[in-house]
Amino acid sequence: MINLRINGRIWLETIESERFIGIGRMDLLDHIQRTGSINQAAKAMNMSYKRAWDLVSSLNRLAEQPLVSTQTGGEKGGGATLTAVGISYLTYYRGLQERFRQFMAAEEIHVPH
Repeated sequence: MINLRINGRIWLETIESERFIGIGRMDLLDHIQRTGSINQAAKAMNMSYKRAWDLVSSLNRLAEQPLVSTQTGGEKGGGATLTAVGISYLTYYRGLQERFRQFMAAEEIHVPH
């Protein structure tokens, strides 16, 4: 018998089946939190700024309250920060991802012969 393991991804979606948050968007939020910039987060993820901005816009549109707050450039420069709601979603998803990883690790594969 070949050696098998369970693998998968978990994401949250709206009731209408629109993807809300998965590992990629959580990584983006994490990078925004660390860098204070959508542009810098996009660069760190080898993603275009437009793609990152579209993802942030989607997150903010779908959530009841914005997850990312932005400030346009100027004398002091622009930036982006996670809101308290954004931090809550990031924390929740990290825990959910860890519980999912533990589930997969604990699940044994029993294939009938």
